Amino acid sequence: MEHIIDAHCHIYPDAIADKAVHGIDGFYDGLPGEHFAGTAKDLLERGLADGVDHFIVFSVATKATQVRSINEFIAARVAEADGRFTGLGTLHLDSEDQEKDLDHLQELGLKGVKLHPDVQDFYIDESRAMHIYEMCEDRGLPVYVHTGDKRYDRSNPNRTVNVLKAFPKLKFVGPHFGGWSVWKDAMMTLPDYENITVDSSSSLFWFDKEFAREIIHAYGADRVMFGTDYPMWRHKDEIDKMLSYELDDDEIEDIMWRTCAKLLNIKF
Repeated sequence: MEHIIDAHCHIYPDAIADKAVHGIDGFYDGLPGEHFAGTAKDLLERGLADGVDHFIVFSVATKATQVRSINEFIAARVAEADGRFTGLGTLHLDSEDQEKDLDHLQELGLKGVKLHPDVQDFYIDESRAMHIYEMCEDRGLPVYVHTGDKRYDRSNPNRTVNVLKAFPKLKFVGPHFGGWSVWKDAMMTLPDYENITVDSSSSLFWFDKEFAREIIHAYGADRVMFGTDYPMWRHKDEIDKMLSYELDDDEIEDIMWRTCAKLLNIKF
């Protein structure tokens, strides 16, 4: 492979990283495997050692008052990473001035927006979220929105499709193949919409080879990005799983770096 980009990485300030990582694990009732520190330093050390050479990093605001500090934190880590990080900012639906927050995010050099309906307590297709998508579509900014959870109905495919229909020019990224834990429903519903790109984060553990190939081919490798959901999964394990699916060379290059590089204008 010419490059590897990890398109899905959460990082936190050192002082709260351990608490944040355990919070994620608790939210999902415990994910299998070893979890890691959740800091920028640990991500770089582990990822580079396993052959990853670029990382998309972000964090999510659980309160509107956190938006500015989180975005400044991500921008600072990008500046320190010697070109290895591309940062996404966060917004919050309860903010008093979404436009101002988005202006600040772009002034910091962040390249898109990350939202999480379950953590931020909103429905992916409610009016407050639709306003954010409209702003991002107008500005040509990609928006990563956590998609799917069989325990809830905040971001499952039946709602995600409403966003894709309403904003056909939006660069929408649905992590976890468009529907964590509801992957088959996502595969049957979302690939027809050309404005969705997906990533492989927190999914491959549950896939056998046959289903992995089926869902990748449903979207097309040029709309699939490799992602680990760091700090929840080891890079080497996720890379090895992806390579075990016996995809052709062009598909591997697309998934492992070209799709993400095109979406976020990453130059090597």
